[in-house]
Amino acid sequence: MIEKFIDGYCKLIGYLIAAMLAVMVVLVFGNVFMRYAFNSGFTVSEELSRWLFVWLTFLGAVVALRSNGHLGTDMLVGKLGPTGKRICMGLSLLLMLYCLWLLFKGSYDQTVINWTSTSAVMEVSMSYFYASGMVMAVLGSLVVLSDLWRLLSGQIDDEHLMLIQESEEAPHGAAEDSGHAAKTNPSHSKRG
Repeated sequence: MIEKFIDGYCKLIGYLIAAMLAVMVVLVFGNVFMRYAFNSGFTVSEELSRWLFVWLTFLGAVVALRSNGHLGTDMLVGKLGPTGKRICMGLSLLLMLYCLWLLFKGSYDQTVINWTSTSAVMEVSMSYFYASGMVMAVLGSLVVLSDLWRLLSGQIDDEHLMLIQESEEAPHGAAEDSGHAAKTNPSHSKRG
């Protein structure tokens, strides 16, 4: 049930991100057109686009966290066995929870401090700007706690013990080296 809830709000976030991006495109290109064509522009365009970009970034980080889309390297963890990978995954999830707590605490403090401050153009409370970190921390912590529960309850198999996504770019010559290794040592091609 928790997994469905998390998947549901991540899907909703995806739609929200698309809407924010569309508004940003309209604001920025509309402002450029207005400046060149009529020597005027939307005064709110730059500030609102900046706010939407910050919210888009934090919400996108939640979706990437859910799909393990953050880039990383498995140079060390890839050499470990299943038990070592489970220990590293557990430690990394606990560290992520701590980082999310720090993000929440810092964003909360900034939200409280800036409650009465208003933005220059929109004249809206700056607390809405800083609240993006709190929203990301809460939604991200649900994802991390779900992964931690799945790890501790044994619901994650050995093939899914990595919380990162490797770069899709292979090093130069890596494809040639693996092809050469398969030709010289037939046992490499049968492992698959």
